[in-house]
Amino acid sequence: TFPHAAYVLAASENAVRLIEVLPDLAPSQVKVPGLPRDAASAVGKSTLNDRGPSGRIHGAEGQNVRLRQYVRQIDAALRPTLAGRDTPLILAAADRLASIYRSVNSYPNLLANHIASATDRTTDAELADAARAILDQANAQEIAKLRALYEQRAGMNRATTDLSDAARAASHGAIETLLVDIDSDVPGLIDDATGTVSFAEGPSALTYDVVDEVAARALSTGARVLAVRNADLPGDSVLAAILRFAA
Repeated sequence: TFPHAAYVLAASENAVRLIEVLPDLAPSQVKVPGLPRDAASAVGKSTLNDRGPSGRIHGAEGQNVRLRQYVRQIDAALRPTLAGRDTPLILAAADRLASIYRSVNSYPNLLANHIASATDRTTDAELADAARAILDQANAQEIAKLRALYEQRAGMNRATTDLSDAARAASHGAIETLLVDIDSDVPGLIDDATGTVSFAEGPSALTYDVVDEVAARALSTGARVLAVRNADLPGDSVLAAILRFAA
């Protein structure tokens, strides 16, 4: 399915915290070993605006250098915590700091949009609400991209919304990406060898949801499978399959 969980990295010059946002639970802060307390202490200064030997205040360029050092430490501290995960990461930071962080970020699932209005006083719950809105937007953008790819592949005979065709494709490892109706329930059976579907009049102990079985077979051959609302699927269908090769 599309992600409904995320991490929020709330960072400013004065503080930094990592918050886990889950669909049905209150947000919680994640303990991250080695996470710097603030920008000044991270770079060994009492303030980012300290004066040099000449008595002149370091300019914006000097601040940017120190902020870059600060966010590099944040990124390094996050690596063990986020390693191996595909959970989206959402920045909550002022535009300047967010831009600098993106320039050093090593986590591949950092989302493009960030929470620019966040301050050190923004609560975890407020950040979670803002993060969910960004997740919804990111998911909608991804669905739009997949719909466009579906239309492109359909013209090449490499896409289908026909359940029987999708079952055969899944059984032969032909599905690259599969969108399925999250509320679908189509009872029946799929032949293990040929992928032929036998539809049933209703559910029974001898049948299963054919759409779920197509999804399971697609997953077993490395396909990307996403559960979506019916309105997000092309046409009047319970699934949409984008194929690796022509059917």
